[in-house]
Amino acid sequence: MGKKVVVTGVPGVGKTTVVTGALEQLMDEGITYTSINFGTFMYEVAVREKIVENRDEMRKLDRTIQKRLQKEAAAGIAAASGTMNVIIDTHSSVKTPAGYLAGLPEWVLRELMPDVIVLVETDEDQILQRRLGDESRVRDMEGARSIAEHQQFNRSLAAAYAMLTGCTVKIVRNEDFLLDRAVREMADILR
Repeated sequence: MGKKVVVTGVPGVGKTTVVTGALEQLMDEGITYTSINFGTFMYEVAVREKIVENRDEMRKLDRTIQKRLQKEAAAGIAAASGTMNVIIDTHSSVKTPAGYLAGLPEWVLRELMPDVIVLVETDEDQILQRRLGDESRVRDMEGARSIAEHQQFNRSLAAAYAMLTGCTVKIVRNEDFLLDRAVREMADILR
């Protein structure tokens, strides 16, 4: 049976960058993972159904639509993972106009049953700077206090997720100018 690792973090924290670096490091050791983006599964279905035009509209969808898309993504990822080592790149929570929405509700966790949940974090001001420098995305502007609240909420959810699945939770700090350290920590978790 392969290892299932869920990697989460608020938008702009650099989780995909950390995962990519760790996977490159592990490839040299002969350890392979398939990286699956949970939101991409959801987004592709939403585009096919003409529900959204761009990825940033996903967090503004009606809750019932988001729930259906989450169920479809979880079933698709569980079916695709089989006995492979899998990294599921996702958000622990999504900040919507109605409040925070759990990114991995019970029906998703029961399908995925991860071995470990990794929270990628950094200081709020660094995330804010990264978001301002990323012209490829259309993100809602929020301040450092709001980002701190979101990261704290993600920690709370990760603890709840661990209670439901029996998995462990690990925090990896992705500090500016210390990407190599975050990549090494992530690679250690994946070994």
